[in-house]
Amino acid sequence: MDNKEILQTVDHTLLTQTATWAEIRQILDDGITYQTASACIPAAYVKQAVDYVNGKLPICTVIGFPNGYHTTAVKVFETKDAIANGAAEIDMVINIGWLKDGRYQELEDEIRQIHDACNGKILKVIIETCLLTEEEKIKMCEIVTKAGAEYIKTSTGFSTGGATFADIKLMREYVGKDVKIKAAGGIASVDDAKEFLQLGADRLGTSRMIKLIKNTDNGAGY
Repeated sequence: MDNKEILQTVDHTLLTQTATWAEIRQILDDGITYQTASACIPAAYVKQAVDYVNGKLPICTVIGFPNGYHTTAVKVFETKDAIANGAAEIDMVINIGWLKDGRYQELEDEIRQIHDACNGKILKVIIETCLLTEEEKIKMCEIVTKAGAEYIKTSTGFSTGGATFADIKLMREYVGKDVKIKAAGGIASVDDAKEFLQLGADRLGTSRMIKLIKNTDNGAGY
């Protein structure tokens, strides 16, 4: 797997609270240059970003981020607004408290409603694996599959940990055959990126992969 193939799986991400338009524009420029899967940016910048890239790069944004405890109505509104502004992909955070309370049907219903609000665009469901037991991770694989989302995603990158190889192995075993996997948070090297992909991840959420590849033999293999 060469660097270009890795970058084609990357959601090139900038979600810090202090992100400025100048910084986001650099993310967009790099995403276009290196042909990443998307740029994942704050919702407030989606319309401006869509206009800026002019069809050259899919724009992804986040919903209920990073804590997931917004009401379903708020998440649905956020999603509809983002799609109206041109977002091609939505990464939503589940209500983790609901999972721990055993409110599985409500979780499934919320994901389904947000998926409907995506209006045919891609939905990735962030389950924040670092806060879950193995049993809870397995349950979320089942719920995400039943709710019809396109992806299950490990992490926001804003909690106590990010993606692990063990999480990707577990998701690959328990998620439905039509559900893809996104590893996100703490992907620290090109070798780690390759390992995540070989274990079954379809997407990588990272803010640093382009920089890492630029620094690897001056980007050789791109």
